[in-house]
Amino acid sequence: MSGAGAPSLDLDGTGLAITIVAGSWHEQITDGLLAGARRTLAEAGVTVSEVRVAGSFELPVVSKAALEAGADAVVALGVIIRGGTPHFEYVSDAATSGLTQVSILTGKPVGFGVLTLDDEQQGLDRAGLPGSKEDKGREAAEAAIATALTLRHLRTPR
Repeated sequence: MSGAGAPSLDLDGTGLAITIVAGSWHEQITDGLLAGARRTLAEAGVTVSEVRVAGSFELPVVSKAALEAGADAVVALGVIIRGGTPHFEYVSDAATSGLTQVSILTGKPVGFGVLTLDDEQQGLDRAGLPGSKEDKGREAAEAAIATALTLRHLRTPR
């Protein structure tokens, strides 16, 4: 696991509307991701709405709906832990590919905060909880804000 090399971002998201779309599996880890994303968006002055979905497989369709309804960006949060069947690979690929397609099709950013893990401890280490080594909820929110601001700049007539 590495947090090394992460950028230090000072973001002013005033005027942005961002929706957090979060899965419901692995509640302790997901709650940590949500707290990090909420804190980051609040610090940046973003208007935040939040939607919960059943699991990571549902993140793409709800993220697309949020973006089409007017959100400037989405922060997609989910937790997928490897089990003894190929289910992990299918759900991980569907969530990752789906969220990528949502971003491309809408032209709006999706902050990717879907953890694909071998075990629960890896999630606890990344969830931004007390004792965690990383805060992937924060990182996903920062990415969404930074990209939304870049797109706003590129789309502003000069």
